Amino acid sequence: MATLPNPLPRLATDPSGRSLGLQLPPGRLLDTTENGPHHEPLLWLADKPAGPGTWTALGAPAARAGLLPVLVETGGPQGGPDEWDLMPDDVSYPGDHDPEDVLAEYWEGDEEPGPDDELGDLVDPFGPQWPGLAPPKKLSADPGTRAAHTADELTADQGQSVFPAPHLALVPARRSADIPASIGWSGPLNHENDVARLCAVLRSWEDRFGIRVVALGFDALLLSVAAPPTDLAEAEAVAAEHFAFCPDNITQGADTLRAYAKELVGETTWFFWWD
Repeated sequence: MATLPNPLPRLATDPSGRSLGLQLPPGRLLDTTENGPHHEPLLWLADKPAGPGTWTALGAPAARAGLLPVLVETGGPQGGPDEWDLMPDDVSYPGDHDPEDVLAEYWEGDEEPGPDDELGDLVDPFGPQWPGLAPPKKLSADPGTRAAHTADELTADQGQSVFPAPHLALVPARRSADIPASIGWSGPLNHENDVARLCAVLRSWEDRFGIRVVALGFDALLLSVAAPPTDLAEAEAVAAEHFAFCPDNITQGADTLRAYAKELVGETTWFFWWD
């Protein structure tokens, strides 16, 4: 996978990050993968849980040093990222994949739930043929500001259980959409073995909808959205992409694409979970 130089090794001898222009709180470097220690750190993880303001205070300066912020759960049944079976050696480069080809392959190869009539009801108003990408939207907010707001909302809700005990992590990545591939995240393994293919879609969503990767769990992903769909027709086109990207959002959630689309109108966060 083509990457920029990794600034994280410098933190081994400079844990405050001053040489990178940072003032980091106590934290640790993680290099744990399913195949043993990686040849270099995959991420820096803060020791204390994140709170409102953490994303802005640490994320913006870190981005200038080549490290992008993401919140990671640490209190779930599967623990934190050092227990997630990260697979960076099995990941390709997101830029090598065409997002529309990826989504079309998922859409046309999806065999859920079985009978054609049931599948037709599930993906109505579309059919078995991939309907194509949704058109881009004009930004209604600055993507970085929207991401910070989403992060603050998540960390302010002490009772939320989707990303329990979120800590801020810093990841060496070219763009926010590449964060899952950069650490070899295996959350969608039951749907896709190479998370870089999903990151290619995230790149396209960055360009068309101003998304940012805000939080990762063992098998969950939260995005902020700076240009959400504003009517049902737009939302249905986006929902088709979501169904291809993560079928569980519909088959184990809203039950139909049309019902799911109604939830997307004006929604500034997109959540995905793979069973």
